[in-house]
Amino acid sequence: MTAQASLPDGTAVTLGTVGQTIVFENDTVRVWEIVLEPGSMVSWHQHQHPYLVIALRGSSNRIESVDGGVRHVVEPDGGVVYREAGEVHRLINEGTTQYRSRLVELIGLPGGEHHGR
Repeated sequence: MTAQASLPDGTAVTLGTVGQTIVFENDTVRVWEIVLEPGSMVSWHQHQHPYLVIALRGSSNRIESVDGGVRHVVEPDGGVVYREAGEVHRLINEGTTQYRSRLVELIGLPGGEHHGR
């Protein structure tokens, strides 16, 4: 069964994967590659695990949440962001340069604890 979510106007959207290509996976982490040309996007998805985003080549991005919220974020080269699981959103490169990152899902940390600073 394919997972779906609803936009504020009731339109159903099909949820996809959180990244484009898995480049590494073990029992603790799953690492995705994301490459977005200007104007392209990662379609609607939901993060089932806490995760880190490491911008290899930063850009200006827009995160649109399924609840209608919009966040504009500038991710610099080498920037790192931690986010909790749960949000349904899509990511759009609204910059003028390619965006490239690694998204690291924390899928099985011992003790189930996730720490950040």
